[in-house]
Formats: sequence, structure tokens, C-alpha cells
Amino acid sequence: MNFGGIDPEYEAIEQASFVVVPVPYDLTTTYQGGARKGPAAILEASCNMELYDEELDAETYRAGIHTVPPLEAVASGPEGMLDRVEEAIDGVFELGKIPVMLGGEHSITLGAVRAAVKRYPKLSVLHLDAHADMRESYQGTPFSHACIGRRMQELCPVVQAGIRSMSVEEAAFLRKGTVPVYSAAAIRKDRTWVSKAVGHLSKDVYLSVDLDALDPSVMPATGTPEPGGMLWQDVLELIREVCRKRRVVGFDVVELAPIPGMVAPDFLAARLAYRMMGYLSKKSR
Repeated sequence: MNFGGIDPEYEAIEQASFVVVPVPYDLTTTYQGGARKGPAAILEASCNMELYDEELDAETYRAGIHTVPPLEAVASGPEGMLDRVEEAIDGVFELGKIPVMLGGEHSITLGAVRAAVKRYPKLSVLHLDAHADMRESYQGTPFSHACIGRRMQELCPVVQAGIRSMSVEEAAFLRKGTVPVYSAAAIRKDRTWVSKAVGHLSKDVYLSVDLDALDPSVMPATGTPEPGGMLWQDVLELIREVCRKRRVVGFDVVELAPIPGMVAPDFLAARLAYRMMGYLSKKSR
């Protein structure tokens, strides 16, 4: 199964602009598991969406979308899995392609960011999430999905959007002001928040979308849903502007935990990934 169910002509690695990397992994997931089933659900949904994008007036798949086999989970723990992800994403960069990682739990993003920083030393990360993910350690590991924000900001600047859940320790850390945060509540009051968020980003950006950044009314299929989240147009407005004004070198869509019999969240995740590819393809035309 390849992303979009596209013909071999457009799936061939030689001419592809994008390489989709499915990572079915959720070892450190808390509350409700199932994110390991996310990549397969997104791929299946993508095969049932129209490949013409009405917003962009384009068939994005013509830029070429290659899908690699899912990365096999590492039984030794999250640190070993991060090494595997880093190696895979580094291989995509080596080919001169844009990696599109489908999760899977959010911890995997660190492996991708490690690979991106090696290629783009002045990288910054735009992190969409309901949770700050700024814990130093959680449940015995510093590589938990609850620590991804903290680990990323140790590598490069991070800008967060959609945040509305954190521990008291995370709140204290964020009050230091080293990480710009645009909470889900704040973006409702500030019409200029998108330009402000983009202004904090460097030229080269890795974009990470934890789907629980979205409100559960439109994205219920996550392991840790939080009320009061971003809406579809909020997310698109931000991503559209980032893709227009910065160079997005790679991105991921993570934390989909499919709900049996409910395909709308799977479809949203697939459409979001495709729209992001579309924004980047439009910029290169």
C-alpha cells in the first residue's frame, strides 16, 4: 500500500519529491494505546481521498510520493527506536527528498529531528501539540513521548502551538521563556499569532504535528485527547504560512490512535499530510 494509492509512475523513488516513512510504534504511550496502528490507517484513508486538491488547484501526487515499508519496532526500548528512525530519515535526506513520517507515538520525532539537524545546522522546529511534552523524564525514560519537546529544544530552537496541558514542572520550565508557546486559548484572542509564531522560526524548519493539537470534536482518535484545541482551519492557516515563508525540510503527522468503525479521523490525518505536501510542492513550482 502506498500513500494515495498512486500509479507506479508517480511512486518511483527516482522522481519522487516526498518519501513517506510509516513508523508503527507506541511503546511509551500513556492512557490509551493504538498509535502503532496509525500509519496503516492513514495510508488506507489516503487511498480513498481525491488526489486533486481544490484549495491548491493541483494534483500534488504528480510531484512524486514514494512510500517505504514500515519501520520495524525495536524491542530494546525507545532510545534504540530513535536510532532506527534517525537512520531512516537520514537516508531520505541523503537522496535529496523530503521525509514525511507517519506515526506512531510522538517520541519518534526526536529521531527525525536529529537527522534534520545534521543536514541543517540552523534548524528550528514547529511543534503542534495539546501537551507541552517538556518533562525531563517520564516513567523512567527521558525518551518518552511526554519528553519530546524537552529533547528537541536541547538540539535546536522550538516553537509550540496548540498547547493546553502540562505539569507544574513543565509550566515552570516554560516560564523561563526559552520556548515561544502559542496556547490554544491564546490563538483565539490574537489575530496576529500566526505571523508571530512564524517570526520565531529560522529559515529551515522541521514541522511536527501531534494530532491531539486539534480539538477532540474534529480529532477524537488520539491516546490523550484534550478539550479546547485547534480547529482544522487554525492548523492550515499556520502550516500554510510556514510553508510559504520558511523552508520546511521535513514533517511528521503522529499520534493517530484509530477508533474502529470511525474513519473520519484517519481521513483527516491523510488529508493533512497530503495538503502539507501540496503547500511545499506549490512553493517549488
